[in-house]
Amino acid sequence: MIIVAGRIYVRPERRQNFLAASLESVVQARSTAGCLDFVVAADPIDPGRVNIYEAWDSEAALAAFRGEGPSSDLTSEILRADVQRHRVMSSVPP
Repeated sequence: MIIVAGRIYVRPERRQNFLAASLESVVQARSTAGCLDFVVAADPIDPGRVNIYEAWDSEAALAAFRGEGPSSDLTSEILRADVQRHRVMSSVPP
């Protein structure tokens, strides 16, 4: 399993627009084979922070989405980001 998770920062007054513009990517990702979860969500404390979480069943599924996913000019809205990709070797219930 591949997890992509982290946070990005946008101007607080632009966050709602950023989230709305991200909706197409969320819908497309969730309908893509191999996507286990995909979330782009407003942070409840920091008005300029957006939390990112993606779970994919394989590197191939993630790569296919990145290659075919919707193009986005949202990157110009991002002030800074801390997002990492993690390779999970096993998972167990909490």
